[in-house]
Formats: sequence, structure tokens, C-alpha cells
Amino acid sequence: MSLPDRLTSVRVILAPVFFAVYTLPIMFPGTFGGSAVWAVPLLWVIFLVAEITDMLDGMTARRMNLTSDFGKFFDPFADTLLQMTLFLCFVIDGIFPAVLLLVVMYREFGILFVRNLMMKKGIAMGARMGGKIKTVTYIAAAALALLYASLSRLDAAPALQPAVRIAALAVFCVSVVFSVLSFLDYVFVYRAAGKAS
Repeated sequence: MSLPDRLTSVRVILAPVFFAVYTLPIMFPGTFGGSAVWAVPLLWVIFLVAEITDMLDGMTARRMNLTSDFGKFFDPFADTLLQMTLFLCFVIDGIFPAVLLLVVMYREFGILFVRNLMMKKGIAMGARMGGKIKTVTYIAAAALALLYASLSRLDAAPALQPAVRIAALAVFCVSVVFSVLSFLDYVFVYRAAGKAS
């Protein structure tokens, strides 16, 4: 594996680690320390390292001319795995509604299907603005949800917690809208290429 691919693999490894650290105190509160204050700094380290590797792998691949077909598929796979893991944690914790996560999951499976169709027909599609906005809002929603969960577990800033929770849910709703719009963009590009050919 090249250096960018190794950086990408960090997210694949950290996704289940985040899930375990986040949910074990919820599932076994007596065993893992009640409100799990210990988990808060660890969750932030995992989250930040994962997001930093997401930035570094692409930059490294371009600067070192190490882009590959494998990396083009591995990177979005790692992104999706991490994002779905984070959102699932927040659904389990009652911060996000399950129905919105279901929409996002359907979108991700749909994108996978359309990408395979495009690859089979030799249709190349670079990063689109809708997809970039979707990614930014995914990260923002996850960061706000993690902030709310952190404040709740630390029993800190009780007056601020409701506002942070509402902000997290609002940004997540926006991210769901952009995720659906970016999926439709893929479909339109695929259909247009099919008609042109």
C-alpha cells in the first residue's frame, strides 16, 4: 500500500474503535464508569485524527503523484465507513433520528451502485460541489453531535446543551438534503453520458 492508502486505512481502523469507545459506556454503564467522562477526550482524539487523515491522504496522493484506481475507491469507502459509524453512535445515543441515518445509508448504497455503472461504461466523474458541501456538513454535524455528547457526559454547560443539540440536528438535516442532491447529480450525469453515447 502507498502512503496515501495507509493514511486512508487509519480511518477504517478508527471507525470501529470510535464505536466501541462511544457505545460501551452506554451499553455497560456500571462496568465502564457511569457517565464515561474518561471517554470524552479519547473520542475527540479519534475523531480529529480520522478527519486529519482524510485531508492528508488526498494531499499526499496529489503531491507525491501516488493517485491510483485502488485509492479512488478506498478513500470514499473509508469516508463512508467512518461517517456511518459516527452517525450510528449518535442515533444510538438519541441525538439523531434513525430515519435520517436510513436516508443517508440508502444514498450511500445508491452512490455505490451508480459509481459501478459509471465505471463499467468508462464514465469519469470528478468531485462535485454538492458532494463537497455534503462532506463538510457531515463533518460539522458529527462535530456538533460529539460536542453535545461530550457536554452531556461531562455534565458541563447545561444551559448550552439544548442549543448545541438543536444545532447538531439542524446541520445533520442539511447534510441529508445535500447527500440526496449529490446522489441525484450522479444519476443525472450518468443518464446524460448514456444519452450522449
